[in-house]
Amino acid sequence: MNAFGRRNGGMGTTGARGGFGVARPMQANPHARPEAEPFPTADASALPGEGDASLVPQGTVDAMQRLADRQNASGDAGASRMEGFEASIHRIKEQVLPRLLERVDPEAAATLGKDELAEEFRPIIGEVLAELKLTLNRREQFALEKVLVDELLGLGPLEELLADADISDIMVNGPDQTFVERKGKLELANIQFRDEEHLFQIAQRICNSVGRRVDQTTPLADARLKDGSRVNVIVPPLSLRGTAISIRKFSAKPITLDMMAGFGSMSAKMATALKIAGACRFNVVISGGTGSGKTTMLNALSKMIDPGERVLTIEDAAELRLQQPHWLPLETRPANLEGQGEISIRDLVKNALRMRPDRIILGEIRGSECFDMLAAMNTGHDGSMCTLHSNSPREALARMENMVMMSDIKVPKEAISRQIADSVDMIIQVKRLRDGSRRVTNITEVIGMEGPVIVTQELFKFEYLDESADGKIIGEYRSMGLRPYTFDKAKQFGFDQAYLEACL
Repeated sequence: MNAFGRRNGGMGTTGARGGFGVARPMQANPHARPEAEPFPTADASALPGEGDASLVPQGTVDAMQRLADRQNASGDAGASRMEGFEASIHRIKEQVLPRLLERVDPEAAATLGKDELAEEFRPIIGEVLAELKLTLNRREQFALEKVLVDELLGLGPLEELLADADISDIMVNGPDQTFVERKGKLELANIQFRDEEHLFQIAQRICNSVGRRVDQTTPLADARLKDGSRVNVIVPPLSLRGTAISIRKFSAKPITLDMMAGFGSMSAKMATALKIAGACRFNVVISGGTGSGKTTMLNALSKMIDPGERVLTIEDAAELRLQQPHWLPLETRPANLEGQGEISIRDLVKNALRMRPDRIILGEIRGSECFDMLAAMNTGHDGSMCTLHSNSPREALARMENMVMMSDIKVPKEAISRQIADSVDMIIQVKRLRDGSRRVTNITEVIGMEGPVIVTQELFKFEYLDESADGKIIGEYRSMGLRPYTFDKAKQFGFDQAYLEACL
């Protein structure tokens, strides 16, 4: 049999044509049969990828091996487990905490700070340890005090993760499993909650601190921590594995465009162009996926706003940290148990127009508030900014059109497209690549309309080149060498030459 399942030699007769894929040498006498075929018949076992691995390119072998490893890997990452020192302190805490609560007035303890409470606890903890006949060294005593104070006044096991500057995201999937993101990669954290009730109490503590509530009647909540970190909570019956808490941490030190260029998130020329866009009051839309760095980019751009300008920010859960003196943050309010009293983003945008703002910044647009934002951009509030979820600048424009059409405003699609083209000056596309790095992949100008289509012009883009041995993406930031359409706007502020040099 040959590789295609036919018998070598053809149809069973000597003169019949040979099977497909069988080569025969040219003969002087066409009826004479050769003694031996100089070209052996192809064998299935010798095909690349089946019998002889040496014939398969090394890159294909490596790719197939990675696919096999992925398929064989367990889909269950397991539960978080404490080990060693942390586990022993956790066990001691479980014994000490009930006895400690018998000796402490919770209301009085709530009025004290963490340091004061630790001082008050120290002798009481010593008494409880003596009762339990437990002897701890100095390091263990300090660790136990910290864990107990975090339990009573803080967020319990989450306090350790919140204090770690390398962690950017915390994802609690029920009491037994917690993941964190370090440098763009997810990993299992070695913390655990006592049970579902313990985790639910911490979720309630987070929401209550900002006037939100979470329970079975209101199982979803957006909140924030004291340091500005964004929190989302979802509880049973919507979450089937117990209470889930997602925390997006923000750097305590403000990140600037120069710092982002230093990290490799953009080139120096791109940073210069974005500085000029912020200073010259371009209307900017920042587009990207979840966790791609949209809010970080918005905070960095806000550094270029003139200190004399009045800036209003509008968000569902306040997380922007603008670096300007005249900044007023506004936050939406959810409905109460009776379903009344809700204040939406759109309500706040309408009200903001009556507050004499120079710029209006929306944390994120998701629906009909897009129309009001566009109206603000072309009615004297130049320099307004917003973020939205999208995978490319072209998709961002399409999403804005769809969001306006989803509202109760009856406006033709052509009129919506024209208003977007007249309002938006620049779209900044940010993306988190598969190696965990966050990059500015496109800086695109919105030029105007050509028929029913919004015309754009790309100034910069990130081009993928290769991948290093350790999985890092290698690429370069390229300028398209085009004269920017917003050149005249930059000229009004005296940045025309610098803007032109950055783009060319």
